[in-house]
Amino acid sequence: MTSSKWLLLITNLPGGNQTLRMRIWRALKAAGAGSLRDGVYLLPKSNAATRVFSEQSRELEAGAGSAHVVTFTSDSPDQQAALLALFDRTGDYQEVLDHLSYLRLELLKIDEVEARRRLAALRRDLSAVAAVDFFGGEARSQVEAALTDLATALDAQYSLDEPHSAPRKISRFDPKDYRALTWATREHLWIDRVCSAWLIRRCIDPKAKFLWLKRGKDCPKTAVGFDFDGADFSHVGHRVTFEVLLHSFGLERDAGLRALAALVHFLDVGGVPIPEAAGLAAVVSGARALHPDDTPLLRAVSPVIDSLYAAFLAPKEG
Repeated sequence: MTSSKWLLLITNLPGGNQTLRMRIWRALKAAGAGSLRDGVYLLPKSNAATRVFSEQSRELEAGAGSAHVVTFTSDSPDQQAALLALFDRTGDYQEVLDHLSYLRLELLKIDEVEARRRLAALRRDLSAVAAVDFFGGEARSQVEAALTDLATALDAQYSLDEPHSAPRKISRFDPKDYRALTWATREHLWIDRVCSAWLIRRCIDPKAKFLWLKRGKDCPKTAVGFDFDGADFSHVGHRVTFEVLLHSFGLERDAGLRALAALVHFLDVGGVPIPEAAGLAAVVSGARALHPDDTPLLRAVSPVIDSLYAAFLAPKEG
């Protein structure tokens, strides 16, 4: 059942401080607040909503304005329905869905880099809508399913050997047994493969050599395969290859690697949105355009992943 508890922000900013007025309005809009009338804003009651309204109240008071935050409960089904209507994101979801449909029609006309760039942008757009969709519903599920279908279609067109998830237990291995080996994966690296290669060389086998395969079944028996069906390390259950490597070699205690794993998971199979996802997808897309060969591609992207890893480990400001 949808909660009937709400927070109301009543603002007053006398004078002509249009800069502050616009900044407050943009911040509240970005937070998903509904507007009952000029200067009166609404959010479903939550700790996050309390923080948003408190921050904007302080901004107003610092600018010689005033603000009051009021908690209330809607007193009738009609009033509740009217308030919920302020947070109906159906139109926003429809816009994303329309762009997804158009991109599907365009798949045969554009190259892979452009297709993945546009898919990443639509994933970002969907995440932005979902972030302020406080009540969910059929529209959100429909667009999420359409995005997953499009990602599958894109992989089917450009990555014929995209791995399927296997329902098996993840075994533990000692990195000391995986030293100076040849590791093999499918060519034309994308997020899971390039990040997995980075993880292998940084945390498992510093002297690793890589072999880029046209097809997974071309993997030599002397190489350690990853991210294709039948590989030594690939998708297991809900985990993508990066996550499987993390758990296989006992690296999941590292907070920075766990954050990277969440990022790779989102970009590879969807799920919980990660703020840095669009940036990494754009970097890898650009690197693929600049470096058709996978060895220089890995060399170019690795410093970016290093920086993300360091950022995830750094103390949060504020």
